[in-house]
Parts: sequence; structure tokens; C-alpha cells
Amino acid sequence: VQLQASGGGLVQAGGSLRLSCVASGRTFSTYNMGWFRQAPGKEREPVAGITWHGRNTYYADSVKGRFTISRDNNKNSVYLQLSSLQPEDTGVYYCAAEYYSDSFYYAQSSRYDYWGQGAQVTVSS
Repeated sequence: VQLQASGGGLVQAGGSLRLSCVASGRTFSTYNMGWFRQAPGKEREPVAGITWHGRNTYYADSVKGRFTISRDNNKNSVYLQLSSLQPEDTGVYYCAAEYYSDSFYYAQSSRYDYWGQGAQVTVSS
């Protein structure tokens, strides 16, 4: 599976962005998906996850209520809607794919099999 993230950019605090991640290769619908981010000088952290069927979503406390993860298996895509952005949301956002499992723990980066190249999100104050 190859993952291609897009949609990053520069936005003012309070603004919104929508990140997209398109998968190619094997059957996208068999993968649980996650979004992570890495701020300058910090470790990569989990942001959100969604199960392969899309019925379950998970969020880090820091983004809950502001970000929304979704997927369209017909388009081999997962999305992350970022709203009410703050400067601390600045970072490189990565999408990742974990081959289907019943015990999906979105925050555990070691479980993911494939990673995208990242999309830069910069929020100015």
C-alpha cells in the first residue's frame, strides 16, 4: 500500500483545513487508518483513528471536538477535517494504515504497516 497525503497549508488560528490521504495498491477497505502529527522538536503523536469499516473513530483529547476523521472506501481515501485550529496544531501530519485487526488501537504507531509522506500544517497566531 502506498499512501499519499495532501491538503496541508498555512492557516490563521481559528481556521480550518481538510487533509486527504489516498491509498493505492492493496484493498484499502481492509485497513484501519490513523493520523499522526509531529511538531518541530517533538515526538510524533497520535491524532485520530478509524476502523476499516468506518463505524468506529477515535481521537486524542487535544483534538476531540475540533477534528473529524472519515473515510470513503470507494475512493480509497481517508480524511481529517481540522477545525478551530490553534498554533499548537502546527506540524507534519501523517496518515498510516494497519492491516485489518479486531484489536485496533489507533494510538500505537508500531502497529501500522504503511505510512504516508506527511502534509505540513502551519497555524499562525
